[in-house]
Amino acid sequence: MYSYRIYNQLKKYAKADKSFHVPGHKGLGEFAKKFPIARLDITELSYSDNLFCPNGVIASAQRDIAKILGAKRSFILTDGSTCGVLSMLYVLKKHGGKVIIPRNCHTSVWNACRLFNIEPLIASGKTVNGVLLPPEPKIIENILNSEKDVAGMVALSPDYYGNTAPLAEYKQILQKHKKLLFVDEAHGAHLAFERVNGAYAGVYADIWVDGAHKSLPTLTQGAVISVNNAKLIAELEEALSIFRTTSPSYPVMASVEYGIKYTANNLQLTESAKTAVKAFKDNAHGLDFYPADDWTKLVWDLKPLGICADKAYSALENRGIYAELSDGRYVIFYLSPQTTADGLKTLYSEINDVLSSENLAGTYEERAVLPENERACGYLQATESERELVPLKWAKGRVCAVNAGLTPPCIPVICAGEIVSDSAICALANAKNTFGLTDGRAWVVK
Repeated sequence: MYSYRIYNQLKKYAKADKSFHVPGHKGLGEFAKKFPIARLDITELSYSDNLFCPNGVIASAQRDIAKILGAKRSFILTDGSTCGVLSMLYVLKKHGGKVIIPRNCHTSVWNACRLFNIEPLIASGKTVNGVLLPPEPKIIENILNSEKDVAGMVALSPDYYGNTAPLAEYKQILQKHKKLLFVDEAHGAHLAFERVNGAYAGVYADIWVDGAHKSLPTLTQGAVISVNNAKLIAELEEALSIFRTTSPSYPVMASVEYGIKYTANNLQLTESAKTAVKAFKDNAHGLDFYPADDWTKLVWDLKPLGICADKAYSALENRGIYAELSDGRYVIFYLSPQTTADGLKTLYSEINDVLSSENLAGTYEERAVLPENERACGYLQATESERELVPLKWAKGRVCAVNAGLTPPCIPVICAGEIVSDSAICALANAKNTFGLTDGRAWVVK
């Protein structure tokens, strides 16, 4: 059994600490009553260690995490997976000016390319059932055969819809070309405890990021980045010294260690949750689900019922059921090892109530979440060009200058350098939450 080193250390000293240091709430007064975790919210002290140069309890915790994850080194992140993605791309830049990325990668990857002047080589998979799949390995091979100065690939696995990428095949191809494989596994921290299925990034990646808070019992923004290529450790440490905050949250830090160790100490919870999800799907008569590889993504397909997913999503919210997101066709329920059979039973009951009591039939309208857009120029060329803001409906046929997309899942509907299409305008106009637009207007090359 693994002990919770950081949490135990914070609890040990919480009552003795008289707090003549930051943060300003001092763990006292009304704030402490409203936020009981305040007593654990401290700074770098003699007993709490320092995330930037750990040699005490944090160092021990990170060694434990690396052992659990099967990594040579692991580093706790309190800035979310985005910090890890920026760090990975910073390292990649040292090995080439181009990087292969899937079309539906997270906005942080695109932003990193822009920051570090890396040209993204976009690899698009097939669209099946309205969902963009990971690029086929032969696409990666073709890019490497035709492009020079490629540092490697940043793969996305799993994605929001539960698709896992063929990491073993990617690794084989990249190794043959002496290129690096980095993996954004923000949605797959739980896969470290299911290595039998071959989907865990730690088996194949040189560096990978796990968003612990997404599928483990960890506070939001808690993540971890790990490395298995010893030659990259110093470069990754340099990157982390740039992108990690100098004021890391100790409660978040402790919760990262807790989430990973709690899951390792209680593997039966993962198996119980997986069993419950399978039973839910087997017994959910009349409901259709996207065939996700990852069991934590329960993706309800509303198209066969002729129902707009946005309307079903809202109807469920009125009953206290808050799903992760809706894209018009699918409602995604994000599960974890903490999911229980009773919880899923409640979900099924509420879904049936919605279907029987709401007038939703005939509301479905086809829309592309990730439309196919023709590319006019390179990503960096577009982002560096002079630009202007135009009303979204007037952007049709113009070259996009700034990525614009949906959040969640924080993936671009239209990328810089692509020609804005009708379907892209429709997807953005119908979305509840977007990024890359300014007051409903789009940035296009002038």
